[in-house]
Amino acid sequence: MRWGLIPAWSKEPKTEYSTINARAETVAAKPAFRSAFRCRHCLVLADAYFEWQARPGGKLKQPFLIGLKNQGLFAFAGLWERWQQEETVIESCTIIVMDANALTRPIHDRMPVILDPLNYDAWLDNKATADSLHSLLKPYDSNSMRAYPVSIQVNNPRHDDPRMIEPITAFE
Repeated sequence: MRWGLIPAWSKEPKTEYSTINARAETVAAKPAFRSAFRCRHCLVLADAYFEWQARPGGKLKQPFLIGLKNQGLFAFAGLWERWQQEETVIESCTIIVMDANALTRPIHDRMPVILDPLNYDAWLDNKATADSLHSLLKPYDSNSMRAYPVSIQVNNPRHDDPRMIEPITAFE
């Protein structure tokens, strides 16, 4: 899948605005996402994600690694779409974000919707009502999560090595 949802009705595969995230509050109403929200749900698997915390004085934002305390896999609430023009087909996806929980709020005001594993089947049910889907879009239990600062070198894709996810003891 290509990251960043391309609505089926789009004339071109490049959209004018970012579609890498869909806001939980408006996902059912926004034209770019509403069709996928009705019937094309997916699980986007991860073992952690990065978020950046603003720092005073215009310094580089401090990256944090956020995941589960047990370091296990989890799934973001995702949507997917198929865009086609003549012989070109692109399948794309997005994740849904919402207000941050208590753990992540000091880092960033939004967070991805992490689904409880007990709700995976409900999320993937293409016949689910909008109300039942919206009931699944809630902040994950912050007591089950962990977050710690990592090196600002993670900001550069050339630094692709396991040290990028090691905790640092002092902000850089």
